[in-house]
Amino acid sequence: MSVCTDTTCPYCGVGCGVKVVTSNCADTDSNSENHETGIPIHSVQGDPDHPANYGRLCSKGSALTQTLSGKTNDANRLRQPTIDGFSAEWSEAISKIAQTFTQTINKYGPDSVALYVSGQLLTEDYYVANKLMKGYVGSANIDTNSRLCMASSVAGHRRAFGADTVPGCYEDIEQADLVVLTGSNLAWCHPVLFQRLQAAREKNPHMQVVVIDPRRTVTADTASLHLPIASDTDVTLFNGLLNYLKSANVINHNWTSQHTEGMDSCLQSVESLDISNVAEKTGLHIEKINDFYQQFANTENVVTVYSQGINQSLSGTDKVNAIINCHLATGRIGKPGCGPFSVTGQPNAMGGREVGGLANMLACHMDLDNDVHSELVQRYWSSPVIATQQGLKAVDLFHAMDKGEIKAVWIMATNPADSVADADLVDRALQRCDFVVVSDVVSKTDTSKHANVLLPAAAWSEKDGTVTNTERCISRQRGFRKAPGEAKADWWAICQVAIKMGFVDAFDYKSPRDIFVEYAGLSGFENNGTRDFDISAMDGISEGEYDSLKPFFWPCRPQESSKSTSPIRFFADGGFYHPGKRARFI
Repeated sequence: MSVCTDTTCPYCGVGCGVKVVTSNCADTDSNSENHETGIPIHSVQGDPDHPANYGRLCSKGSALTQTLSGKTNDANRLRQPTIDGFSAEWSEAISKIAQTFTQTINKYGPDSVALYVSGQLLTEDYYVANKLMKGYVGSANIDTNSRLCMASSVAGHRRAFGADTVPGCYEDIEQADLVVLTGSNLAWCHPVLFQRLQAAREKNPHMQVVVIDPRRTVTADTASLHLPIASDTDVTLFNGLLNYLKSANVINHNWTSQHTEGMDSCLQSVESLDISNVAEKTGLHIEKINDFYQQFANTENVVTVYSQGINQSLSGTDKVNAIINCHLATGRIGKPGCGPFSVTGQPNAMGGREVGGLANMLACHMDLDNDVHSELVQRYWSSPVIATQQGLKAVDLFHAMDKGEIKAVWIMATNPADSVADADLVDRALQRCDFVVVSDVVSKTDTSKHANVLLPAAAWSEKDGTVTNTERCISRQRGFRKAPGEAKADWWAICQVAIKMGFVDAFDYKSPRDIFVEYAGLSGFENNGTRDFDISAMDGISEGEYDSLKPFFWPCRPQESSKSTSPIRFFADGGFYHPGKRARFI
């Protein structure tokens, strides 16, 4: 008998829904069988009802069965905890971690320990890790590999909007008459969004697509206009666009006067950037720049999609704000087919942003440097302490480790010895660190070789929880097979260590649902519309309701929960999260 499990693809930030069909039938093709559990995998199909993909899948999602089957893939699977390279029981590993972290904190202070986590974690994993570090250890030394791909967008949103709010949704890409893709090879990196864009172009032959990229990518090959910009000159291009919008008299003064501040000084700062000046700095032909600027000025429905080519830069935050400035100036934000739109890389980078997985944020989009937020979170958690100063961010964390300032670190669901810039420094820092814990699915990585304690983690097909995609849609990830050996969910391992450290009541969760409900409650706690992130309609849902949870969009407040099944937009009528409710030009 076949069983169909609705879950979410683990690859990118699009967050596609998938249906996994499994069976216990003896005559199933053995090539698609999970040899350890005896559960044959028939197929992985796109979920036609999921709002991210409506049944579409890219080549990676379609090939998920290949990652779940075959003895060859299982050779490096981590099945049991190890301590100093020797097999150990979970109880021994938990005691070792808890005792070492506690002793290190007592001797060197809370900032001597750190957690380095990942956009591959589920939201429930992220939440308890953040709670442990910031509310019980008392340090903000928890950061994520998502720092490397989208921290610039977080900072840009907060500078402009007062909160890390993605204003629009995927439908805007389909409803736009002009789509600007900058720093994004959408065809390769977010294929299902690219499929949706291409389908929209077939229905709307007037739609124009501008691709801004130094390289001639597959995405650029499909563009109406390709701008092969000189690397790292995006700020100049969009500042020049802002100046052009002023000269073309398309600034929406009525909207900006009601909902923004700082526009006049911003316009003055870019007034020297005429098209010839922009051409000189960007290496683009004047004719192409003029074409792009005219299209942007003359098209009301414009979406600017940006990704890692914008974010991964020393000037990444300024690039983000240069883009946002152009949308604020024209009032093209929060309306169908309009807005700046950051698309993320990892499957739960957004969930990490929501729970405060970054070293400079608190849970539920609250701020570490905001005394009211700090007090509120501490009171909700009933925690003995609360971090009030920013912790070490990803790269800084490994520099501090190299200097001997970080004495103990726990790394989860990521391989920083490969993925963090300056791999030699990371390798040396891990060698010098007194105590390294690594949670992973596989036993042999460049990071795990440094582990004093190595913990076997559950993989995508074995985990239960939630993830949030780029358009603020929260979906359930459901496990459909048993984890091999003694592999465990990350939230469970974190909570067991926290309990062993003495924080029994605060981490005595029985299931991911318990964590999700607490998290939902915090999002609405003394909120009253003052914060963008609010899923308090989910506070108190039962285990059964959590198990059957359908994809929903935030905000999802009790009085508005019926609306949350459709994409939600922010800021068409203002309502920003700075004091005075105005957006800020940067």
